[in-house]
Amino acid sequence: MKNIHKILILISTLSLFSCAKWLDIQPESDVDKNVLFSTEDGFKEALLGVYTRASKSDLYGLELTIGTPEVLAQNYVMASGDKLRYEETKKFKYQDANFITRKDNIWKGLYNGIVNSNLILEEIDKKQKLFVGNNYALIKGEALALRAYLHFDALRLFAPSPMLNSKSDAIPYVTSYSNKSTKLSTVAQVLDSAIRDLEIAKNLLKVDPIRQPSYLIGYPIITDTLKNSELNSSELFLQNRRHRLNYFAVCGLLARIYLYQGDQVKALANANEVINANKFPWTNKTDFLALEPDKKDRIFYKELLFAWYIPAMSGTYNNDWFVDGTVGMYLDEDETRTIYNVAGDGGTDIRFTQWFESRSLGTQRASTLLKFRRNSFSDSFSANLHYLVAPAIKLSEMYYIAAECTYDSNPTKALALVDEVREHREIGKKLQVSTKNQFISELVKEYRKEMYAEGQLFYLYKRLNLPINGQHGEVIPAKQEIFVWPLPDDEIIYGQR
Repeated sequence: MKNIHKILILISTLSLFSCAKWLDIQPESDVDKNVLFSTEDGFKEALLGVYTRASKSDLYGLELTIGTPEVLAQNYVMASGDKLRYEETKKFKYQDANFITRKDNIWKGLYNGIVNSNLILEEIDKKQKLFVGNNYALIKGEALALRAYLHFDALRLFAPSPMLNSKSDAIPYVTSYSNKSTKLSTVAQVLDSAIRDLEIAKNLLKVDPIRQPSYLIGYPIITDTLKNSELNSSELFLQNRRHRLNYFAVCGLLARIYLYQGDQVKALANANEVINANKFPWTNKTDFLALEPDKKDRIFYKELLFAWYIPAMSGTYNNDWFVDGTVGMYLDEDETRTIYNVAGDGGTDIRFTQWFESRSLGTQRASTLLKFRRNSFSDSFSANLHYLVAPAIKLSEMYYIAAECTYDSNPTKALALVDEVREHREIGKKLQVSTKNQFISELVKEYRKEMYAEGQLFYLYKRLNLPINGQHGEVIPAKQEIFVWPLPDDEIIYGQR
């Protein structure tokens, strides 16, 4: 299959911040650092290795998409077989042994990706003559963007939001591969560092092929309903740019981080750069509603600015996580109808009709999530309409960010931005609000409907310091004890394990 992510190399799982010799733990390819970084292909393999590591189940392959943040956002009911793993987590019991194991593995996984991004950045400027075309700028830009992306998610999990305490000690922002421990940066310092990395990356990625008018977004099949050119490059490394942190994904991430920081002007500018580019088409209703699974797009694939490629998704998500009403994670059907306001203006919402399947659960009805359901374990074009990916940054989020940043100056325009997303989800009724608080309340509802099981809702509650809307009308007060995960112990932080 012509997919860039089939070229894999797993960079060594180095202890965090330690200066272990490269050969102490070999990459899968058994190539040492000096050999790996002696060719352009070696840099490509190293970069893809970071993406591959981040797509494992302890990070975006499960835990940071459909996993722990979604459990904390109260988005699931858990079948009895799952209680030992996540029931205590749902109650925010952060001293539970199962949570501690997951939390520590998330920390180590994020910083493993950071360390390996730093290895690329440490070597690339010294080897600039190795690269042809624009590959130097692309690889360096993506490595910087990955470093920022991973640090930012660590910040959102393990530190207070800047709204409450921007001067609080947060996490280490690690920019070098060294045997010296990196001290904790404050929340504000981490955000400044991530933004600095991303602004440099954005400038480097101005040469990204995805910015060219000839680069058309579409499905990887000949019979696509919109002509696409994502596979047209003769160089495999330049194909499927949306599976990596491309120029527009960096704009989207900057919009997300600037908003988290509280800089609405720059957040709006970056969100608008994505929106005004008209690069990402709204998903054709025919593709979303297709009856045949191999012609169906449940995740709005064309609207994804960036996605994690997860070959094991079909089995992990659907055989282990979203199984049915008796095993795995699900929702009470009444709760699903409440989230999507089926009794009100959401009765025609295609996300409700296509993402959930009603099942009998004793005297009740359960909703099983079909959003990531595939017709085959294969990732071939003949079996599926699009690749096995988990959404990371979406077009709809850019509309939500733009709306939030616009409301104070132009409420009518802000509501129109949210309504545009709603219209493409087949909700015809316009939002009606008269105050900023009402607008934020409605916006949170839209996030929950649009990004269900994508790992973003918990961060929204945290950023705005809002109560978490539990199930069946339960409201969980906003507390730092809920929103800030305990840091791992010093042995993990400073790489002694």
